[in-house]
Amino acid sequence: MTTMTAEKSKTYDMVYIAVFAVLMAICSWISIPTVVPFTLQTFGVFLAIGVLGGKRGSLAVLVYILLGAIGVPVFAGFTGGIGILLRNTGGYIVGFLFSALVMWAMEMMLGKKMWVLALSMVAGLVVCYAFGTVWFMAIYAKEAGAIGLTTALGWCVFPFLVPDLIKIALALVLSKRLTTVIKMQ
Repeated sequence: MTTMTAEKSKTYDMVYIAVFAVLMAICSWISIPTVVPFTLQTFGVFLAIGVLGGKRGSLAVLVYILLGAIGVPVFAGFTGGIGILLRNTGGYIVGFLFSALVMWAMEMMLGKKMWVLALSMVAGLVVCYAFGTVWFMAIYAKEAGAIGLTTALGWCVFPFLVPDLIKIALALVLSKRLTTVIKMQ
């Protein structure tokens, strides 16, 4: 690869990473009003990995989290700041990065086949739930007293299982279509 081609490739990488970080922010602002309202943040994470691949997708997730941490209102409800991450549900946002890293690791071990991507998204979701729930329980215990795992899962995970599985299915379909348009190297 020539120097000019390498520089062009790095420029495209930076643009795609930035675009998907912005897409995650937009997805976080979209709130679906149900009994328990949910956003499309996880959809944005899954789509970033599905389209950009593990490395670039993980970097997009990291950029999204860092933007929020420094106060840019990229999180749900147009919020931002380190205080959001330190709240009891902040672990789910930090968990997005661990999800992305798990998906990247699975891509590196098993390749980029569609079934691998689907399995990695489910595994990434489980990791996000696990990290976020432990974080939630720790912060909640400091603020209001200890709660049981079943209670925490009932508040923070069970209501979101079906919507998150739908987001995975949608991300898989869109990833397949977008990767035919966006040629990542």
